[in-house]
Amino acid sequence: MKFLQFVFAGFICVIGQSALQAADLIGVYHDALVQDAQYRSARAAYQAAQEKLPQGRAGFLPTITLTGSRTVQQVDAGNISQGGQIVNPPLNTIQSRGVTISATQPLFRMENIVIYQQSKIEVSKADSQFVVAGQDLILRVAQAYFDVLDAQIDVEVAEAQKKAILVQLEQAKRNFEVGVSTIVDTNEAQARHDLTTSQEIAARNALEIRKRTLQSIINRFPEHLVGAREIAADLANLQYSNMDEWVRTAEEKNFTLKIQQAAYESAHQDVKKAWAQHYPTLDLVAQYSDQTGVGGSITGRGIDLVSKSIGLQLNVPLFQGFSVQSRVRETLALQDRALHDLENTRRNITLQIRQQYLNVTNGIAQVKALKQALKSSQSQLDSTILGQQVGVRTEVDVLNAQQQMYSAKRDLAKAYHSYLMSRLRLSAEAGELDEDTLTQVNAMLIK
Repeated sequence: MKFLQFVFAGFICVIGQSALQAADLIGVYHDALVQDAQYRSARAAYQAAQEKLPQGRAGFLPTITLTGSRTVQQVDAGNISQGGQIVNPPLNTIQSRGVTISATQPLFRMENIVIYQQSKIEVSKADSQFVVAGQDLILRVAQAYFDVLDAQIDVEVAEAQKKAILVQLEQAKRNFEVGVSTIVDTNEAQARHDLTTSQEIAARNALEIRKRTLQSIINRFPEHLVGAREIAADLANLQYSNMDEWVRTAEEKNFTLKIQQAAYESAHQDVKKAWAQHYPTLDLVAQYSDQTGVGGSITGRGIDLVSKSIGLQLNVPLFQGFSVQSRVRETLALQDRALHDLENTRRNITLQIRQQYLNVTNGIAQVKALKQALKSSQSQLDSTILGQQVGVRTEVDVLNAQQQMYSAKRDLAKAYHSYLMSRLRLSAEAGELDEDTLTQVNAMLIK
C-alpha cells in the first residue's frame, strides 16, 4: 500500500506542478485568433467581400469622363504659280485643342438592379462564411488542445505505471532472493516493465507530434496545458432538452445552411440577370465640348466651337444571336443545382446534429460508467495488494490490477475530453458555437 501511495503522490505532484504555469483552453484560443493563418485568411476574404456592396451600388451612380486633346498640324499647300513663276509658300501651322466632358446617369438598367441585389446576398454570404471560419477555429483549437491532453495522459499513465511496476520488480527480486517467490514472478514483472518502457517512448513521441500540431495554429510551442482536475458533476446541462429541438435550431441558425441558402438566392438572381438582357436601357446623357482649330487641315484656318448637349438615350435589344436565351437556360439549370445542393446540405446538417446529440448523451453515460469503473478498479487494486500481503494473491495479480486501474484512469480522461468535444460540435451544428460556449467548456476543465 505504501509504494502505491508514493506513486500516486508523485503522479499528483507532477500534474500540480505542470498546472502552475499552464495555459487554459481560452488562452490558447485567444492566441489562435491572432496567430492562425487559416483564420487570418478568412478574415481577409471577409473584408474583401464587404466591397461587393459599394460595387453593386455603383451601377446606380453617374459615370463622368473627361477627355482632352491638343494637336499641332503643318499644312503644305504645294507649289503655286505667281507672275509666271513657281512659288513654294511656307508651311501653314495650325494649332487645335479640345476638352470634352461626358456624363451618363443610368435611369433604368434592369441588370444593374439585379447586380445590386446580388451584391447584398454576397455580403450576407461572406458574413456567414466568416462565422463558420470562426467556429472552425474553435473546433480546431479544441481538438488540438484535447489531443495534447490525451497524449499527456498517456505519458503520465505510462510513467506512473512504470514506477509502480519497477517497485513490484524490485520487490519480486527481493522475494526471490529470500525464497518466498519464484523466478516466474520476477520474469513477469521484468516483462511488464520492459513493455511499459516501450509504451512510454511511443507516448512521448505522440505527445511531441500533438504539440507540434497545436503549434501550427498558435505559432508557439505549448509547454503546459490545463487538464481536468476532476470531472464536472452536472454533465447533462444542455441548452435544449431533446434531439428535435436541436434539429429545429440547426435548421434556423446553422451558418453552413445559410451559406447554401445564399448560394441559391444568388443563382436565382443570375437567372434574373440573364433575363435582363431582354430589357431596354434608359440613360440620361449630357456632354460639354470646347474645341479650337476645328477644320483647319481642310480650310487652312480653324474655327472655334463650343457645344452643349443633354438628352435621353434609349437602347432596345432586338436580336443577339440567341445568346440571351442560351444564358437563361444555363442559369436555370444552375439554379436547380443550387436548390438540390441546399436540400442536400439541410439533410446532412440534420444527420450531423442527430449524431452529435447522440455522441453527447452517450458520452455522458460513458463518463459516468468509467467513473464507477475507476472506483471499482481502485478497490480491486487495494484488495489485490492486501491479498498479496496475506499470501492469497500473486505478483502477477497485482500487476494485472494495476494495469486495469491505469487503463480506467486513462479511458475516463479521454472519454471526458471526447464528451466536451462533442458538446462543441453539437453547438457548432446548431449555429450557436461562440467564445461563450468555449468558456463554459473551459470552466468544466479547470473547476
